[in-house]
Amino acid sequence: MIGALKVASHMIGFGIPHGMELLIVLAVVLLLFGHRLPGMARSLGSGITEFKRGLKDGAKSKDGAPGDGADDSSNGDSDSSKPGSSR
Repeated sequence: MIGALKVASHMIGFGIPHGMELLIVLAVVLLLFGHRLPGMARSLGSGITEFKRGLKDGAKSKDGAPGDGADDSSNGDSDSSKPGSSR
């Protein structure tokens, strides 16, 4: 019975397309979305670059000394309490 189901599902066409079917599907996708692919690839590349830059900056701030001035704005103090402030 199980063998008959495998044969029947293969004959109906369920599953991952192989060979010529895959080429036809890729050609249709390229025709439909071909004009958008360069922009999508550019966006993906810039997103990956920004992600790597964020990882590198996060590692730098994590390794830096606490008084290096990288996180002075996040400590909750207002700028008016600092000397030389115009407020």
